[in-house]
Amino acid sequence: MTTKPETEARLLVVDDEPNIRELLATSLRFAGFDVVAAGTGNEALRAAEENQPDLVVLDVMLPDMDGFTVTRRLRSSGRHIPVVFLTARDETSDKITGLTVGGDDYVTKPFSLEEVVARIRAVLRRTRGLEEDESAVLTVGDLELDDDTHEVRRAGVMIDLSPTEFKLLRYLMLNANRVLSKAQILDHVWEYDFGGDTGIVESYISYLRRKIDVAPEPDEPGKQLRDSWTPMIQTKRGVGYMLRASNPG
Repeated sequence: MTTKPETEARLLVVDDEPNIRELLATSLRFAGFDVVAAGTGNEALRAAEENQPDLVVLDVMLPDMDGFTVTRRLRSSGRHIPVVFLTARDETSDKITGLTVGGDDYVTKPFSLEEVVARIRAVLRRTRGLEEDESAVLTVGDLELDDDTHEVRRAGVMIDLSPTEFKLLRYLMLNANRVLSKAQILDHVWEYDFGGDTGIVESYISYLRRKIDVAPEPDEPGKQLRDSWTPMIQTKRGVGYMLRASNPG
């Protein structure tokens, strides 16, 4: 007799587009979550009452009421369930409103499923804490990023990054082996804090390469160790950038 494995957390997924709702629900179940789905705001409120989810993945645009209203009603009923918003809109006001009404994070469509899962787990860690062995460390090849300590190492060598470089590297690592456009990077890394010039992405990719790939300066500390590193950040001309694990040896 087989026993059903314990799920990581119970999620409520709310989206009025059946294809997106089913894709998210299926992917999150595959990632180890118990998932309940709803297509409207009223369905979401009923499902939250009946199923007591640990977190809600909530589309902003719903046919009967927007996701902000759903969140306000959950909060006013005394339910402080963490909320990760899904939005197809890119206006600064939407993002600020989502965080103001009590949202814990947001993901802009189109999104990668890996990023949605990573953000859900990060919010759960912050709001209720997962099991002690839940790792806050992202690993791609010999590159490690620790979300809790904000430390980055490659092959055990500590790499000093600015807050923006850290955020950029984290986004690349969440989407390892996937090409990201400059616009996607700008939206997820700079969010509403920057005016929208994709040139800043090129500049920071360049800064990051100097630190996590082989550095050309002969007098740079640790250069002998770095000389054995192969480049991880790749440019796909006309498309964007991708972080790929270096080949060992």
